[in-house]
Amino acid sequence: MRIYLDYAATTPTDPRVVEAMRPYFTDRFGNASSVHTFGQEARAAVDRARRTLAEALGCEPSEVVFTSGATEADNWAVVGVAFAHESRGRHLVVSSVEHRAVLEPARWLAERGWEVTFLPVDRYGRVDPDDVRRALRDDTVLVSVMHANNEVGTVQPVAEVARIAREMGVLVHTDATQTFGALPVRVDELGVDLLSASAHKRYGPKGVGFLYVRRGTRIEPLLRGGAHERGRRAGTENVPGIVGFGKAVELALAAREAEQARLSGLRDRLVRGLLAVEGAFLNGHPTERLPNNAHLSFEGVESESLLLALDLRGLAASSGSACTAGSLEPSHVLRAMGLPPERAAGALRLTLGRWTTEAEVDAAVEWVREAVAELRRASPTWRRAHSATHS
Repeated sequence: MRIYLDYAATTPTDPRVVEAMRPYFTDRFGNASSVHTFGQEARAAVDRARRTLAEALGCEPSEVVFTSGATEADNWAVVGVAFAHESRGRHLVVSSVEHRAVLEPARWLAERGWEVTFLPVDRYGRVDPDDVRRALRDDTVLVSVMHANNEVGTVQPVAEVARIAREMGVLVHTDATQTFGALPVRVDELGVDLLSASAHKRYGPKGVGFLYVRRGTRIEPLLRGGAHERGRRAGTENVPGIVGFGKAVELALAAREAEQARLSGLRDRLVRGLLAVEGAFLNGHPTERLPNNAHLSFEGVESESLLLALDLRGLAASSGSACTAGSLEPSHVLRAMGLPPERAAGALRLTLGRWTTEAEVDAAVEWVREAVAELRRASPTWRRAHSATHS
């Protein structure tokens, strides 16, 4: 048996989405900018998908701009707003636990003369809105705080952050890649001016996403060339991908409440089972978290070794650590949360999805317990500490 518990990284494309996309690879293959019938069929499909996304967000279709994914949308939000509002100021406020698709363009701007304030987070990975208030200045042009963290699953107080920023006339961006289609995401309730998401996190195809841009928000395009997307994003539209995104969101919204409850129950079952392991800790907020995210640390093991041991058993998972240039380095999210090095080094992220079953959760608990015990038996450091504790 093989079990996939890495839905936060990507999801399998729903077969119903594949069927909706299929005609736009073959029979209805036209360029959506062409005036003939082939092109207009493609244009109509793009417009239908745009309306579906707009209805989900509670915005106008013209405020949804298709991109190649959330990475492009994040980059565009940060850099495009910075360039468009440079006359007002060159200061950005960004949370320290953002996806690198936000952090890296912010750092790129910092290297070119912009100032960036990186907001701290508490031990659960949450931003304090009061820290946002203190960070805002007259020359601040953008605040970017993600809706929910992709590693530890913590949901951020975006609406409160946005309310504070708007008092100062500062634009707000949120990366909703992990929440759009899974939790209620309405732009007016969140109070944001820009919001990014990607299809492949919601059982849609890879290579397509969007940036919501509130009407009247000035933003410089990243891609120039044609007049696509009302002149905001040049490039021939990925019609099959856009159709798939629309269908994926339609399916997700129809089942969202029931699926949220189902996944929350499975997540809690998974967490209970794993916290019974000695030296196991839950990372992220205990309640204000994604319904499908279980992020834990296990003392006495290293993430990479644990992932390999689980993969050999047939379980696909990920961690909060990254192996860079051959050396283990805790993720920036775990560092920002202040996790002790030994806990950060033993992090494991298990994320559930549409086809996860109770039996798979129970098997995953058993396999993780076995793998952790196996690795600890091979660790002299763990054996010495464990012997001293129980002697």
